[in-house]
Amino acid sequence: MKKYYKDLVSLPGVASHEKYVREYMREHLAPIAEEIVQDNLGSIFGGINIDKDGPTVMLAGHMDEVGAMVEEITSKGLIKMLSIGSISPTVMISQHMDVILDDGTTVPGVVGAKPPHLLRDKSTQQVSSFDDFFLDIGADDYQHALDLGVKIGQMIVFRNDYTESADGKKIFSKAWDDRFGCAMSLDIFESVKKEELPCRFYAGANVQEEVGLRGATTSSFKIKPDLFIAVDCSPCQDTFADTKVGGTLGDGFLVRFYDPRAILHQGMKQFIEETALANNIKFQYYKSMGGTDAAAVQLSREGVLVCTIGMPARYIHSTTSIIHKDDYEAVRDVILAMLKQIDFKKINEIKQNG
Repeated sequence: MKKYYKDLVSLPGVASHEKYVREYMREHLAPIAEEIVQDNLGSIFGGINIDKDGPTVMLAGHMDEVGAMVEEITSKGLIKMLSIGSISPTVMISQHMDVILDDGTTVPGVVGAKPPHLLRDKSTQQVSSFDDFFLDIGADDYQHALDLGVKIGQMIVFRNDYTESADGKKIFSKAWDDRFGCAMSLDIFESVKKEELPCRFYAGANVQEEVGLRGATTSSFKIKPDLFIAVDCSPCQDTFADTKVGGTLGDGFLVRFYDPRAILHQGMKQFIEETALANNIKFQYYKSMGGTDAAAVQLSREGVLVCTIGMPARYIHSTTSIIHKDDYEAVRDVILAMLKQIDFKKINEIKQNG
């Protein structure tokens, strides 16, 4: 896997604070792109083949990770946190997190947890609600926290510890959801050969997916795709349940045939399946109870053909998630194979099969 996969998960960026990720995306899109497109919310894409007489295809990850914001600084110098994105409170206790200051530097902290010695009184309970957590940054009081540079509204992200598994096949990291999709957009953009593309092609990443698919709504309005591919990590159930539609690490990319906001167009489903089978690319079916940017884009203008090419990932929306390098290959290979086929004839064929 290319270096920018590791680079991107290492950057901080919760919803509305994606500037460091956007700067990285721009830096790597610009040398290849014929144009850079950025909407007013901050989603960014590079375009090639923009004068091609063909449909417009848009490939996107999303820049924002789950995390928090500084909601309040207490008189004791503790930080009250506001959850940004859906995070289960059970993953928070004792976690190391960083407050990202205005200049990009960090103030480290730990989420406070009551030791067992203080829980022996049955009237005392461990904190279990996100609203009751505090981040201890070692400040002595309110003014000390201010002196350290902490302000209301700054983002708070989980401390990363990017690590490969002992067998070298898996990678542990924060923010795979969805820096993987951002990196895959760069990977594809760098890998495609313009002369083999029958379409206009835009690759990049959206902002604010975790808080309502906001960036996809505005970026798709600006680019006006005929077909949209979301690349997003999806939560594997293989650790916890035996199911054929819950995602298994190492078994190939995910065909997301259903989620509550986007039921996969049957023509798109057939196109993905046929492409994967023709190229011997491993895939699995996936039923999701969450959504991706595809849900917002499908309702753009008069409606857009969309799909989500899912990357299996264990433990997303927590402090650390796991991906498999074989699944990375499957995601990359199927997207490259799809792009080589998407002309107006293929678009019409997909619609007719729906």
